[in-house]
Amino acid sequence: MSFSELLAQYDCAEVHLAINSKSAADVERALAKDKLDLDDFQALISPAAEPYLEQMAQRSQRITQQRFGKNQQFYIPLYLSNMCSNVCDYCGFSMGNKIRRVTLDEAAIDAELAAIKQLGFDHILLVTGESERLTGMTYFRKVLPRVKALFNHVSMEVQPLEQAEYEELISLGVDAVMVYQETYNRRRYAEVHHKGKKCDFDFRLATPERLGEAGIRKIGIGALIGLDEWRSDCFFAAAHLQYLERRYWRSKFSISFPRLRPCEGSFQPKSLMTDKQLVQLICAYRLFNHDVELSLSTRESEHFRNHAIPLGITSMSAFSSTQPGGYADSAVEALEQFEISDDRRPEEVAAAVRKAGYQVVWKDWDRVMG
Repeated sequence: MSFSELLAQYDCAEVHLAINSKSAADVERALAKDKLDLDDFQALISPAAEPYLEQMAQRSQRITQQRFGKNQQFYIPLYLSNMCSNVCDYCGFSMGNKIRRVTLDEAAIDAELAAIKQLGFDHILLVTGESERLTGMTYFRKVLPRVKALFNHVSMEVQPLEQAEYEELISLGVDAVMVYQETYNRRRYAEVHHKGKKCDFDFRLATPERLGEAGIRKIGIGALIGLDEWRSDCFFAAAHLQYLERRYWRSKFSISFPRLRPCEGSFQPKSLMTDKQLVQLICAYRLFNHDVELSLSTRESEHFRNHAIPLGITSMSAFSSTQPGGYADSAVEALEQFEISDDRRPEEVAAAVRKAGYQVVWKDWDRVMG
């Protein structure tokens, strides 16, 4: 059974009702268990769990330290292009937005890589808008050897590809691919995606399965928090994680928590999540799955990220520029996908991590420890 077939068995309205109907007894039952199921996860992300946040946080911290130690893995995103052939309401790169479009050529890429390497990073995330014509496999074949020559760990967040293309990317040195469903609500998905290949809900949903079949080392998934009702979407992401781990047990998995941020356009979130609720969600994922990597980006504020370090987060970006060419030339015209909130330099973020009693891991820790 594919995950698409599994997802079809759920009704979004019923899931929303089930989560909001959870009681204190359901939460306490979940907290008393070592191995949680999806029903327990619903309880931990429900409004009924909010009074139990301190207990959840303490347990999440303990589990995370047992599994990952007191480490924070650092990575940095490199935006190669803001060209996009999709029209999506919520994204600054959407084809309908009137921004200057840039795709980095080889010289510009080399300049960006040199600037990033000087910052101390060895784990890089390559990001593009979804333009198969300009930033497809032909482009990746040129880019990846240059990146892999300098960086130990290479992740990608690009348009969904076919299994054979992922197999080629792996042969070129890609270690991980991140692909976010945005929302698992098929009706809501259609409302916010108007043109382009991204309109194909099922093709995007099946991307982690193609990655698993290709044998990728790590798969990153998640929902864009705020695009639809956040509790339901995050429940479906947990169900997706459970499905993938059971089927593709040789791969590792990560969950990200991208809350909608201001961008070009006037799109407003459908569902707002408070900082306290994000803490609740992070802890719920850690209690549900002890081994999944939990990642926090510079979308979140300096204050929040500093306080989230002990709660279950295992990796974070630092000093992100969401505009192509932004590392080598800080004066480059704004072309960004969304506004970042934490604009500290990497050494400042590293100092905050050490102050919290944690160690910064600049490389991928499997290779460091292996």
